[in-house]
Amino acid sequence: MAMPISAFAQLPEKKFSQKFSVILVDDEKTLNRCLKLRYDVFATELGADLQNDNTEIDIDIFDPHCHHIAVFDNRTNEIVATTRLLDNAGSEKTSGFYSESEFDLSHILRDGQRYLEVGRTCIHPEYRRGSALPMLWQGIARFVVENKIDSLFGCCSIPLSHGDNYISHVMHYLRERHFSPESLRVKPRIPLRLNPISSKANNVLLSTLLKAYLRQGAYICGEPHWDAAFGVADVFVLLDSSKISHRYTKHFIERI
Repeated sequence: MAMPISAFAQLPEKKFSQKFSVILVDDEKTLNRCLKLRYDVFATELGADLQNDNTEIDIDIFDPHCHHIAVFDNRTNEIVATTRLLDNAGSEKTSGFYSESEFDLSHILRDGQRYLEVGRTCIHPEYRRGSALPMLWQGIARFVVENKIDSLFGCCSIPLSHGDNYISHVMHYLRERHFSPESLRVKPRIPLRLNPISSKANNVLLSTLLKAYLRQGAYICGEPHWDAAFGVADVFVLLDSSKISHRYTKHFIERI
């Protein structure tokens, strides 16, 4: 599998913290370790139907054309988090972004803009309360700065295992506080039917990844898509690259 190389490879291989390091993957062996982590999280832990014949890794038609980020535990050299990035050039080879399989993006994609789709983000269960996710954000921010990305987007999942009331209250919360302007709305390919709610929830528990997007000032661009294979409701998230926190980008801007 040929892997794309970006300006990441021209900088030191790893950006170290005390405990973690983050790299842009440029070899097949490391990529397969990322895909194995994805399989362990999505299929084994969460029960997703990955719809491929490989029982060891999670891979689809988009992966060969994506850039992949890996976060390592420096003490064990174990990959503890990963995500994939699909830019404009990669999307041309796949006839579109993954998100377009779930949403109509006609109000989002515009000529002359450089987009980056963030997807298949997962973290080893033992590292979800630590710095693994911030390290992933450092890797994403580094790619954004070096490649002059205008906007990031992707599908962010909300579990359906917590019941109908949970997803209804989450969407009510998102509509009130984080929905995009009408001009930036998307339409789900398979809309999720939501129960009406009689009262607002005082405290809505959101996933760590979704909270991370919202803290950066991301928009939720409409109603959710029902992803039957993963058993989740996906919302489309859009983030202007200028909103990425300075703490993620300050290490790299001076190098560009």
